[in-house]
Amino acid sequence: MFYREVGDYKTTYADDSQTFPIRFDRLRYFFVLFVAIAIVPLWIDDYWSNAVLVPFLVWSVAAIGLNILTGYCGQISLGTGGFMAVGAFACYKLMTQFPELNIVFCILASGIVTSAVGIVFGLPSLRIKGFYLAVATLAAQFFLVWLFNKVPWFYNYSFSGQITAPERTVFGLPVTGPNVEPWAQYLICLAFVFVLAWGARNLTRGALGRKWMAIRDMDIAAEIIGVDPLRAKLSAFAISSFYVGVAGALYFAVYLGAVEATEAFGINQSFLVLFMIIIGGLGSIFGALIGAAFMVLMPIVLKNILTGGLNWEPSLATHVEFMLVGCLIMVFLIAEPHGISQLWNIAKQKLRLWPFPH
Repeated sequence: MFYREVGDYKTTYADDSQTFPIRFDRLRYFFVLFVAIAIVPLWIDDYWSNAVLVPFLVWSVAAIGLNILTGYCGQISLGTGGFMAVGAFACYKLMTQFPELNIVFCILASGIVTSAVGIVFGLPSLRIKGFYLAVATLAAQFFLVWLFNKVPWFYNYSFSGQITAPERTVFGLPVTGPNVEPWAQYLICLAFVFVLAWGARNLTRGALGRKWMAIRDMDIAAEIIGVDPLRAKLSAFAISSFYVGVAGALYFAVYLGAVEATEAFGINQSFLVLFMIIIGGLGSIFGALIGAAFMVLMPIVLKNILTGGLNWEPSLATHVEFMLVGCLIMVFLIAEPHGISQLWNIAKQKLRLWPFPH
């Protein structure tokens, strides 16, 4: 009844190929954007910032990055945590070595450094794929975390091995350090998510994105029709690593403020981001966002219900969380490999025809 295309005519190719060709979708998108920018900062507090919104935004960037590599290009990676560590430690070194450099440029430069590292570790993808590539990226995960633990230069010879973000401002407002306001912390992460998600959406719809998908679907056939596997795979590793590096810099500088490599960027973080794109939807920017939201909100909801409402032990609630995530991954991989985003697309198609039978 409310979700219709009647009267919404397209007169140009640009109108027909836009991201939201249906007027209702465009209005919904602008409404959500308005609420996120103008309404949420007015009531956000420390709890909502540190427990829900900022981690959701940071993990969204990481999930988009991994989805570019795995969902769009078909290259499996288990080294996301290690690449986030590269972004975090690169941001720390830039912030300490160049105190006058704006934090935005530090974060972007951290993404560029991570992109270069990603290209190096992406070279094996030219010879191996599937399980063997997953093992190679897993080796990168352990090597990078070991490197940041064992080389004191990366953490400026601190006795604890921990890195702490100095205070930095954007337009005079602190966004890192102990005096940061929750709404400022939220807005800088939101700005990065908006720009990077918009860029990823356009990349995946362009010529480069089509090359990635051709490699993903059948690399031999893609090479026969003229797609260069070298450029396609390494560009996917580079851009994916850039996103993951930016996520690592935000995770360290804006969200946590102080991290230690093993605890903050261990193998659990790599699996967490992988679970986000599996549950949210492989090969979908919206799927990366909804997967990040699900993996951030689910533990909070479960703890409130099981621990707060039913008085269960916190450890038991954690075990239930692991079991639920495992079951959901099996269900989605078997029944709906494209995740929640595909379920949402199916629901929209049914709404477009409702109340008529499909």
